[in-house]
Amino acid sequence: MPGARSDAASIENVDMKLEVVILPVADVDRAKEFYLRLGWRLDQTPPGIVQLTPHGSGCSVQFGPDLTPAAPGSASNYLVVSDLEAARDALVGAGVDVGEIMHVTPQGPASGLDPDRRSYFSRATFSDPDGNKWLVQEITTRLPGRVEAAETSFASASDLASALRRAEAAHGEHEKRTGKTDPDWPGWYAQYMISEQAGTELPT
Repeated sequence: MPGARSDAASIENVDMKLEVVILPVADVDRAKEFYLRLGWRLDQTPPGIVQLTPHGSGCSVQFGPDLTPAAPGSASNYLVVSDLEAARDALVGAGVDVGEIMHVTPQGPASGLDPDRRSYFSRATFSDPDGNKWLVQEITTRLPGRVEAAETSFASASDLASALRRAEAAHGEHEKRTGKTDPDWPGWYAQYMISEQAGTELPT
């Protein structure tokens, strides 16, 4: 093909990051007030578009009078948190009507957090004023291949602090097993946090 680059990257190696999800809403001002109440950042946008970004998120939501023909309230999306109990308490404190925490079992949904606090199993739901649904899911350890170990990053100070607390607790168990103080705890913490985010084998 004339003009084609001979060194063009394979499509599998082209970074494509999800940037924006469009929400269908009936009342833009009402939706804006609701998402601001969640502590989401109001971004600068052209007229007719409202964009907000959840704390620690690389993806934003947009809504406006002419952005989508979808029926208001027809969207369903996921939010990821590292501590579902704390996140639910904060949402309730912001005046959001959040469902009770439940976890997935082979027999179906069960009340409360997953007993082993396994990632992807515990969740709670809420809706915005239009009925757009949000499922809040607790994830601390990713499934293998979901995140590259070389790309380990933390989107916020609170995200990093939560990871450090989990590493601290796991390292305490490690020292109990070995029966001695680990002088190289920074290296152990680092390996634990990278492995947890990438979904690879955790240090023991």
